Amino acid sequence: MANPIFSSLPTTIFEEMSGLARTLGAVNLGQGFPDDPGPEEIRSKAADAVLNGYNQYPPMAGLPELRQAVAAHYARAQGLDLDWASEVTVTSGATEALAAAFLALIEPGDEVVVFQPFYDAYLPVIRLAGGVPKLVSLQPPRWRFDRAMLEAAFTERTRLVVLNNPNNPAGTVLPDEDLALLAEFCVAHDVTAICDEVWEQVVFGAARHRPLIAFPGMRERCVKIGSAGKMFGLTGWKVGFLCAAPELTHSLARAHQFLTFTTPPNLQAAVAWGLENSDDWFRRMPRDLERSRDRLAEGLNREGFAVLPSAGTYFLNVDLAASGVTEPDREFCLRAVREAGVAAIPVSAFYEQDHVTSIARLCLSKRDETLDAGIKRLAKARELSVRSG
Repeated sequence: MANPIFSSLPTTIFEEMSGLARTLGAVNLGQGFPDDPGPEEIRSKAADAVLNGYNQYPPMAGLPELRQAVAAHYARAQGLDLDWASEVTVTSGATEALAAAFLALIEPGDEVVVFQPFYDAYLPVIRLAGGVPKLVSLQPPRWRFDRAMLEAAFTERTRLVVLNNPNNPAGTVLPDEDLALLAEFCVAHDVTAICDEVWEQVVFGAARHRPLIAFPGMRERCVKIGSAGKMFGLTGWKVGFLCAAPELTHSLARAHQFLTFTTPPNLQAAVAWGLENSDDWFRRMPRDLERSRDRLAEGLNREGFAVLPSAGTYFLNVDLAASGVTEPDREFCLRAVREAGVAAIPVSAFYEQDHVTSIARLCLSKRDETLDAGIKRLAKARELSVRSG
């Protein structure tokens, strides 16, 4: 009698690979979480708030000080003019924010454009809300869309488009011309964009994240989703932000109130403090992760792997086929964790159709010794794979 949308879903690839890594004692370069515990001052603020602060229900839309801090942060970092009282809602993580957006804005039969590869939470909740996903397949190594792809996807029934930028698992940061093209289609088709921008602070080198909500015509038709867990490397905290124009926020907040209703007040208070007092963290954290990216990429190159560019996120991809591995990504990743002691994620898991099966995703937000051990074990997995082929 279970809902088939959920009963037919397998265990997520992240849980599967992390479970195997725990059981087998493998190096975990699969699931995206850092080795570092996160900023100590922010963690201390959360602990103090538990002991000395308010621990009853906070306001449904979030603590005013956090909503104000979110609006102020986006004004400083991205030049956005958000009204904290009518345009910012605090959620229990970005996944809950996504669920609230889909449930609030989709009516049965609405078409929703989704770019593959995608976060695995998108499609089940879109379908639960009665939406019909229209998939656009992006291909390595550029992972970009063009006008012809959008023309094939958008119809008179399109109501939403879901954009993940910076993109997990591709590690891309979309250039302005791609964002302007998508904004053009949203305006022409009267479509609302759900923008999963949780990696907005994790951008490397000359790459620059620009929110779609800042483009012409998008201010009133964009839902911007952020994540304190990704901003501060505190992935278990599950504090997210929904930012949208007042008319959209009215519906988003009412969906949110019947999902989690609210988020732990001590974490909200600590994130509010962090957003107002972490300029040094926001400068230093991407540089540190960029150094980890370079260490991982250089080590893999030395071992004969073909490494794809990464302009942001916690992730770096290897092209297995170009690295001499002929078996599909899932089979290689299972071999790697079982026979070589290192967990990775097959990118085919981020597709529902037209699967890309030659790319493995690696998490770069690890200590040097973890990365070095992972490189050696991946080299062993590659050797075993080539030998067996």
